[in-house]
Amino acid sequence: MPLVARVVVDVPLAHLDRPFDYAVPDKLADTVQAGCRVRVRFHGRLVDGVIWELGDTTEFSGSLQPLSHVPSGEPVLTPQVARLVRTVADRYAGTASDVLRLALPPRRSAAEKRETPTPDQLPEPPDPAGFARYTAGPALLDALAEGRPARAVWTALPGEDWPARLVELCRASLSGRRGALVVVPDGRDLDRLAAAAAALLPAHSYTVLRADDSPEKRYRSFLAASRGAAQVVLGTRAAMFAPVRDLGLVVVWDDGDDLHADERAPYPHARDVLVQRAWLDDCAAVVAGTTRTAEGALLVESGWAHELVADRAVLRSAAPRVQALGEDFELARDAAARSARLPSLAHETARKALAADTPVLVQVPRRGYVPSLACARCRAPARCAHCAGPLGISPRPGPGGTRIPACRWCARPAATFDCPHCHGTKLRASVIGDSRTAEELARAFPGAAMRTSGSTSGVLATVPGGASLVVATPGAEPVAEGGYGAALLLDSWALLGRADLRAGEETLRRWMNAAALVRPAAAGGAVIVAADAGHPVVQALVRWDPAWLAARELADRRELGFPPVTRMASVAGSPAALAEFLEALRLPADADLLGPVPERPRPGQEGERERYLVRVPRASGAALAHALAEVQGVRSAKKVPEHVRVQLDPLDLV
Repeated sequence: MPLVARVVVDVPLAHLDRPFDYAVPDKLADTVQAGCRVRVRFHGRLVDGVIWELGDTTEFSGSLQPLSHVPSGEPVLTPQVARLVRTVADRYAGTASDVLRLALPPRRSAAEKRETPTPDQLPEPPDPAGFARYTAGPALLDALAEGRPARAVWTALPGEDWPARLVELCRASLSGRRGALVVVPDGRDLDRLAAAAAALLPAHSYTVLRADDSPEKRYRSFLAASRGAAQVVLGTRAAMFAPVRDLGLVVVWDDGDDLHADERAPYPHARDVLVQRAWLDDCAAVVAGTTRTAEGALLVESGWAHELVADRAVLRSAAPRVQALGEDFELARDAAARSARLPSLAHETARKALAADTPVLVQVPRRGYVPSLACARCRAPARCAHCAGPLGISPRPGPGGTRIPACRWCARPAATFDCPHCHGTKLRASVIGDSRTAEELARAFPGAAMRTSGSTSGVLATVPGGASLVVATPGAEPVAEGGYGAALLLDSWALLGRADLRAGEETLRRWMNAAALVRPAAAGGAVIVAADAGHPVVQALVRWDPAWLAARELADRRELGFPPVTRMASVAGSPAALAEFLEALRLPADADLLGPVPERPRPGQEGERERYLVRVPRASGAALAHALAEVQGVRSAKKVPEHVRVQLDPLDLV
């Protein structure tokens, strides 16, 4: 019996989600390896595939087709990653071929021909001083160096050099001859992490997987990991599938950031994938951030992970002073504080910080100039008369220096406005963007240097330590040399008022990530948040207690039956397609079907679309995923033309 290759073909059809057996010709027997890429003939055409495994038997009774071509014998899919791919596909009701597209970068032959350098020696364990401020911090480093599968949910102190701390975790694992994998949300975080790795890890012992690298460079970095030369992998979301040799540690930083959720099917989340990976490979795991998510709180509550925090005395010495504009004392002193966008306390705090020659950070939730307009009479959102898209004002003035409202979808100008609700003809700003805020602050603080950081003006990585005003959108806050003297968190209603399950959790994450860049209170650091002091999210910020809010969020969601206590699936499509899908769906007995509701319109979307939510207890999550995948397979086999979008554990439930 010739050698048999079990191949997962790159065909996006749910009913073909299994390996297919192919004969390995004698001329290719010395080249083929498990995990290498191949070309095979499938249903009369040549398609790409990956060898899942090799064997010497087959259950197929007929004559096996031979492999058509082996582009390279390079094994890019390790057995450990193959097992993870199957687990992720099953968890999210997807297919192995979909997950493989996320896990394997495109091949570049030039990169395969180059030798991969290896490190000269392994490092010594790191200095435990960096983690000495945290209860059980040095013990975690010892466990990693000894290869024990320690699990922790780490809440970093404000002002913490978190890239150095994460690299110290990797160094501890590497000193024990185990690999490490760290996933961060974006390129700016990855730049800081790579700089720390260059200072603390031996050359060639780590590799960086960047989404914005050239295809050849990215593939070369991938090969450094798959060949076992670099045992530490640092990267953004796609790195969660990196083939790390002898994996001993997985880390996800800032797991509440929605950039960790992949937008391509089957829509996996980096935190959940890495938790699955820690379980499959029996390795250590650290879920880290300045704040804590409800999912992190559940990991602690279940006993799967221990919390890694500093005691209150250490926290008080590191945190800035936080004040809310809605405090009773401040309202008594300044009656306009509740409604003013920049009340006297915020103005005075910024003035003092500038006078002390320190930068001031101003966080604004929205980008642009005036990204959202409303009717001045009835406050209804202003929409385009042509496509019903939202109206806004661009930061770029039109002819003659005027700024005319225009649709943010179709870009048609709205020179006139007639409200369909009250027939009002005047508009007002319902949201102020970072560009308009910078204009207002320039008038309020004449002579102060002004900088903006965001997707519109460009994201700054760092700013110098002198007096300046830095206006940034959430996630685009640059690091200031020596820390900011003050931070102003404006327009809190735009974050807290969102109709979203995670609105409170996400608001605290954005606020604390910005406030953590401010100097300690002992050095004059101050944070002003324009919000009601009695709100639980504001209280968590003032007390700097994200664990308390996460536990509260988890308790509230448990009472209401929301994730992460339950698992939910979103099923979206046309009404006719959904009716057919649900008729064939065999749900678990304890499932709740919620809906339908109209699906949120997207630019360019045509036709009526609806969405159902399916909710089950966590214990029934696997059964729900299997039921959804089964229906998708049947519809695929029948070649049903209308697609139904299935997503498990969606971040957005609205």
